[in-house]
Amino acid sequence: MIKTLNIEFEQAIRLLSNNAPVSDENTRKPVLFHDIRVGVYLYENNYSRDIILAGLLHDAIEFMNIKENTIKTEFGENILKLVLANSKDESLEKTQRNEDLIKRCIMSGQDALIIKTADTIDSFKYYFSTGNEEQLQHYCLEIANLIFKFIPTSFNDCIFEELKLWQNKYLVS
Repeated sequence: MIKTLNIEFEQAIRLLSNNAPVSDENTRKPVLFHDIRVGVYLYENNYSRDIILAGLLHDAIEFMNIKENTIKTEFGENILKLVLANSKDESLEKTQRNEDLIKRCIMSGQDALIIKTADTIDSFKYYFSTGNEEQLQHYCLEIANLIFKFIPTSFNDCIFEELKLWQNKYLVS
C-alpha cells in the first residue's frame, strides 16, 4: 500500500506540475507548492489514500483546469468527488462561494472537510510566514469560522482541533 501510494502521489504531482500556473513575486500564494504541502501534511498524518491524493489534487480543477475525467480516470471516482467538493463554484456571487464550498464539503462527508481543513491550515501557515494579515483575517479566518459554524457534531478528527488553534490565534475580539 505505501509503495503504491507513493507512486500515485508522484503521479499526481506530475499531473499538477504539468498544469500549474507559473508563480512569480506577485503571486498571492504559489499553488503548486501549496498543493504539495497539503498532500504531504495529510500523508504525514496517516490519512487514507483517497484523502491524501484528493488533498494533493484539491486545486486541480479550480486553478489548473485539469479535466474531471482525467482525475476520475487516473485516480478514481471517490477522489474526483472529494476534489469537486473542495472546488469553488465560480457561477456563484463571490460572497456566497466560501459558504457554499464548506456546505458542499460537509454534504460530501468528513473526508472532504478534512481536506478543506488541511488546505486552510496550510493557508494559515503560509500567510503567517509571509506576514499577510489581510489573507489571514479575510480568507483563513473566514473559512475556519464557516467550518466551525456548519460542522456536524458527528465529524470528529484531530485536524479540527488544530484548525481551532489557528482560528483562536487570529480571532478578532
